[in-house]
Amino acid sequence: MIWLTWRQFRGSAVMTAAALAVLAVALGLTGPGLASSYSAGVADCVQDNTCGRFYDRFFDDHQLPFIGLTLVVLLLPALVGLFWGAPLITRELEAGTHLLVWNQSITRRRWLAVKLALVGLAAVAAACLCGLAVTWWSGPLDKSAVPEFALMAPLVFGARGIAPMGYAAFAFVLGVTVGMLVRRMLPAMALTLALFAVVQLAMPLLVRPHLMPSVTSTFELGEANVDGIGVDRDEGQTVHIVLEQAVPGHPGAWVLSSELVDPSGRAIGGDGQPGGITMSTTSGPCAPSGGMEMCLAEVNRLGYRQQAAYQPLDRFWPFQWIETGIYAALTACLTWFCFWWIRRRVS
Repeated sequence: MIWLTWRQFRGSAVMTAAALAVLAVALGLTGPGLASSYSAGVADCVQDNTCGRFYDRFFDDHQLPFIGLTLVVLLLPALVGLFWGAPLITRELEAGTHLLVWNQSITRRRWLAVKLALVGLAAVAAACLCGLAVTWWSGPLDKSAVPEFALMAPLVFGARGIAPMGYAAFAFVLGVTVGMLVRRMLPAMALTLALFAVVQLAMPLLVRPHLMPSVTSTFELGEANVDGIGVDRDEGQTVHIVLEQAVPGHPGAWVLSSELVDPSGRAIGGDGQPGGITMSTTSGPCAPSGGMEMCLAEVNRLGYRQQAAYQPLDRFWPFQWIETGIYAALTACLTWFCFWWIRRRVS
């Protein structure tokens, strides 16, 4: 069975290994230079306190490969489920070749076990190598990324650390399960992709924010958490403050909610919506001659604050282990179902 499974799988395995080798070579050649540029830039900017501008410029210069590599890691598990998982059993059922194997002293459980073990381990290994290589290469960019692409942000988190291994294992066994139930290759592939996409969207939206209790705090307004100030001098002399999805003193945190609150604690804007504060915009700190820093100092003096709920960056690895464990449990449940189904329902 091992020899037969390898014969059927070796074409896909060789192609995937070649693609990963090309990726590893490219990352290995460019990674040290990227890290060196980052270290040199930080050393220079610390001396004149311009690291904020350096981080923005450095990330902008490498944003395209950063996003491209992130998408590669995110798409790999989906491709595993689509092209390795769904056809694994469905192809045999459609062609009827599973009956031939079962009549050669090979039990259906052993047949399934060998296929799941060999191809499943290859899927996990591919995701592991790809994810860890991209995590290593992206290290300097993860330290300088804007809040939307910070390490804990939903898009980036799933492409770092060990999480891709859990995704790949789940996607593969999900494809096998769907193929066993549907028994037609193309519908099984389409349904596998749809189900995997639903799970991948539900995890960061519904599950991940609650893996650990979020931290809720209030912060003074400043450059770190204010995206912009708009002054309305025609209608009520209102200062509009747009908050950044970031919190002072916690770079890289995943901000779940961010609101501008008045001195009584009532929310007056946040989560992308500007908060309006009625105050003089023709004279005083928020006048045209005052500048952003003076205006924010006055707003802080009046008692306006940012109230944010967030998951700090130091929870990255605990979240990685918890989420990977959830996917491992889902994979184990689907594997058990496959063995139960193939014994009782597949003929």
